[in-house]
Amino acid sequence: PPPPPPPPPPPPPAYEARQFVVYFPFDQYILTPEAQAVVQEAANYAKGGNATQVVVVGHTDSSGSVAYNVRLSERRAKAVADQLVSLGVGQGALQVDWKGESQLAVPTGDGVKEPLNRRSTIDINF
Repeated sequence: PPPPPPPPPPPPPAYEARQFVVYFPFDQYILTPEAQAVVQEAANYAKGGNATQVVVVGHTDSSGSVAYNVRLSERRAKAVADQLVSLGVGQGALQVDWKGESQLAVPTGDGVKEPLNRRSTIDINF
């Protein structure tokens, strides 16, 4: 008898909502090489699955004044968003927000330098 037909190829992987986190040096909003790699990965994921919504939110640690940190978190969010757009993520899907020190990833007292709180998140939805 003839050999059985080969099995069908597996379906392409399903794209699911996913969060990427970009970390920043103290008091900075430049994208380090590590941060650029995370943004590139997020851009590829968003484009690969035709993301309908990409939400970037900037954050800071609790070192510095509340007003200063709001501005710094805005700069962090916009740095990530600008990089995503430069990598081909459509502006129509992009939303940008910033929270200053109001949503700490690691709870600390005021005036604490905490690297894990100096971040921007990229939430990708399909």
